[in-house]
Amino acid sequence: MTSWTWEYDDYEPSGERLRESLCTLGNGYLATRGALPECAADAVHYPGTYAAGCYDRLTSDVAGRRVENEDMVNLPNWLPLRFRPVGREEWLTPDTAEVLDHRHVLHLSCGLLERRTRYELGNGRVLAVRQQRLVHMADPHLAALRTEFTAEGFTGELDVEAALDGGVTNSGVPRYRDLEGRHLTRVHVGSTAQDTMWLRCRTRTSDIRIAMAARLTGGRPVTEAHRGGCAVQRTRLYLFPGRTVTIDKTVAVHTSRDPAISDPLRAAVGRVRAAPGFDDLLESHLTAWKQLWRCAQLDVPGEAGRILRLHLFHVLQTLSPHTADLDVGVPARGLHGEAYRGHVFWDELFVLPYLDLHFPEVSRALLTYRHRRLDRARAAARAIGRRGALYPWQSGSDGREETQELHLNPRSGRWLPDHSRLQHHVGSAIAYNVWRYCEASGDTEFLHTKGAETLLEIARFWADSATWDDNLGRRRIRGVVGPDEYHDAYPDAKQPGLDDNAYTNVTAAWVLTRTLGLLRTLPEPRRRELMERTGLDSGELDQWEDVSRTLHVPFHDGVISQFEGYGDLAELDWDGYRKRYGDIRRLDRILEAEGDTVNRYRASKQADVLMLGFLFSPAELHSLLGRLGHRLDDGQWQRTVEYYLRRTSHGSTLSGLVHGWVLARARRAEAWTYCQEALLGDVADLQGGTTGEGIHLGAMAGTLDLVQRGLTGLEIRAGALWLDPVPLPELSSYSFSLRFQGHWGVRLRLEHGCLEIEVPPSDCSPISIRLPDRTVSVAPGEACRVPLTLKRTR
Repeated sequence: MTSWTWEYDDYEPSGERLRESLCTLGNGYLATRGALPECAADAVHYPGTYAAGCYDRLTSDVAGRRVENEDMVNLPNWLPLRFRPVGREEWLTPDTAEVLDHRHVLHLSCGLLERRTRYELGNGRVLAVRQQRLVHMADPHLAALRTEFTAEGFTGELDVEAALDGGVTNSGVPRYRDLEGRHLTRVHVGSTAQDTMWLRCRTRTSDIRIAMAARLTGGRPVTEAHRGGCAVQRTRLYLFPGRTVTIDKTVAVHTSRDPAISDPLRAAVGRVRAAPGFDDLLESHLTAWKQLWRCAQLDVPGEAGRILRLHLFHVLQTLSPHTADLDVGVPARGLHGEAYRGHVFWDELFVLPYLDLHFPEVSRALLTYRHRRLDRARAAARAIGRRGALYPWQSGSDGREETQELHLNPRSGRWLPDHSRLQHHVGSAIAYNVWRYCEASGDTEFLHTKGAETLLEIARFWADSATWDDNLGRRRIRGVVGPDEYHDAYPDAKQPGLDDNAYTNVTAAWVLTRTLGLLRTLPEPRRRELMERTGLDSGELDQWEDVSRTLHVPFHDGVISQFEGYGDLAELDWDGYRKRYGDIRRLDRILEAEGDTVNRYRASKQADVLMLGFLFSPAELHSLLGRLGHRLDDGQWQRTVEYYLRRTSHGSTLSGLVHGWVLARARRAEAWTYCQEALLGDVADLQGGTTGEGIHLGAMAGTLDLVQRGLTGLEIRAGALWLDPVPLPELSSYSFSLRFQGHWGVRLRLEHGCLEIEVPPSDCSPISIRLPDRTVSVAPGEACRVPLTLKRTR
């Protein structure tokens, strides 16, 4: 294993789902899990293929209720390629034959999945199988599989069958299996030439047309054997000892969502016919990956660097430059599986800050996805009697609320009401991403148009959500759920929702403040146009100003309260529960199975209040709370950090990331423990089987951003790069490159208490670098080395 490979030896059925997720190949348009091509979907394997933004909606009968869910559709399976010696009834798979050796190697540098297996056939006969698979990064509609067969110690014939399987369902997540999952209908198969087969189908409700075409080359002439919902081709190979015979399967995929096509089937057949051979496909694929790695250069030593490279690989496979041409959001579990049904949550809050500084065109497209759904968000706000825009907690195809109404507790087997749609803070996350993108890219056109309109409507929602409380003399936002997610109601309350979640209120105040500032600086014609279009007037702006200064932020015991009344809840016997259950990350499920509820306790699933330290620098957070009438000194923030550290179960992969980020500045000695949890979340499957259902994209991208912005203290303000490094002893030497307002490949390196900045030649202006104790200017074609004065933290 090297820093550029991810390898698995031996065949372990219990670990296949995890391997399949982590060995997924994709290109931002299409992704396929790393399942073995000879294995069908069963309790061990799950060969899923997904196209970004391809959703379908079905209704199921669950727990006596009709429940509607929209899913990212599992497309027809293009992988199937199975084989067996002539005369053997069973096809060879690791589950039906003796495996002598088995190895999977994911080559990160070139997006290639390599597999080697040696099957024992008896009487000293061995069949060696080597496969190379790619999902093409240059042409997002192509994928290819090369299979090499070598006979060891025998001469014989081998039957090979390749297929396109349209009989798949969405069944990759066990707890969803009570839900309807058959999304494909009207499956038709056929062929257009001796070596080419095709499959077409539609989704049942969204009526998306899907087409695949496959070309099989190598071996003897191909014969057709279509059956049911499968397009099938067969060939027979002659094997001789020590000689290798090669079969190549090249596949094209199109859907009716694609631009510049008239018919998906015609497009798929034409593309696969025109596709070059495997060697040429591989060459152009390697070139595309080489260019991607150049734009996202990251050099971190040791095991942490190896994992970070894997994380970056999966971010690039989910959100590549091809994504910029699509109408899609950030799927929380990538294009790697069916967990969360492929929905878009607030995870872009952890993903876009990384993309902003490497692939800003992708960030712009992802924010445009939100703007296109602004009318739907306005309608959602009107439906609850509010002005402005209420974005859904879970999004899919058209921007309506996709959050499930029920969720299954696997411990108790009970279906329970799901109130997570009350996480209205998703709107603040969208506004935050708009602002940070425009700062990083300098894209004033987007900020003044789509960005300004989005910010205005989110600010309007918050202002209209705040109600005056005479007793407090403050404004309050009631009936919400914060990032914690464990707490969705007060103990014994008949209605869900909590009052004055600190994170919600502070970020709402930030949105209002930023939007007011933006409106003041907009070009006057654009400002007038925007106010006319939205009906905004000076009286409403005065209201925003007042709300941005008077929102209530609760405190108790000298710390910021997660929400009003949090300090009145009971303390949990943390040691007792750890002793009884060991892993208590999903404390909510444990308590519910006991007939209890986490709503009664001071216990958090993940960072909530501490998210404020993730989004805002210490100076900005102090300023925000000061505007709201609170003085937050370093000691009070330290006490707040310590308070919630003791009361968080880390039931989300995002929790370790945020805690590591915050502790790097508050309590450096403990930061690495949480950074490691963020790094290992998927590769070690710390959440107990969840990675097999899809990787955690926000956590993966967040670890990259931890290196890029968290430990460097990187901010972009007033057209300058502001840096305040706090390198950890375990991660004190590393480098990365970024794009910044027209500069490509700006390289930053931290090493031995020094910061090196190198700016490639261009016709851009010099970059201003602001450090706590000095300012330096670096012109294109120049480099500088600056000694750092590092702050001490505990």
